[in-house]
Amino acid sequence: MMTFIGEYTSKIDDKGRIVFPAPFKSMLPEGADRRFVIKKSLYDDCLEMWPYSVWELEADSMRKGLDFYNPRHVRFWRQYMRGCDVVEPDVKFGRISISRQLLNAIGVKKDVVFFGINYKLEIWAAEKFDDSEVPTDEYVAIAQSLSKE
Repeated sequence: MMTFIGEYTSKIDDKGRIVFPAPFKSMLPEGADRRFVIKKSLYDDCLEMWPYSVWELEADSMRKGLDFYNPRHVRFWRQYMRGCDVVEPDVKFGRISISRQLLNAIGVKKDVVFFGINYKLEIWAAEKFDDSEVPTDEYVAIAQSLSKE
């Protein structure tokens, strides 16, 4: 499994293409599936970028918890899958194309921040990325609440 760590800023061109950060590109194993699924985050004002193989596991896990004879579950699944794009970094230039719909959904103007959070990437409008930081006291409180002692 790939592990993404770090944050990198990229500019978006007029066609919605963004240079995929070289450090993340170098983490893709030679000959591996280079596809990613990009979707709007359920909780945050960012996009989630999942390696396709990880996305398959995530979607399968989610799907197994649903009852498709329950209309609420069907509506949830439809919305969950809405707006998903499959992208693959261009081999020659290392760019990816993200739909204008997804970029608009998170308020991207010109720059984005790719943020590696281990098993997936987040893509933020550069203007909003700093606002996503959790204040130290809240972070410590969360950490303490997760403690098993």
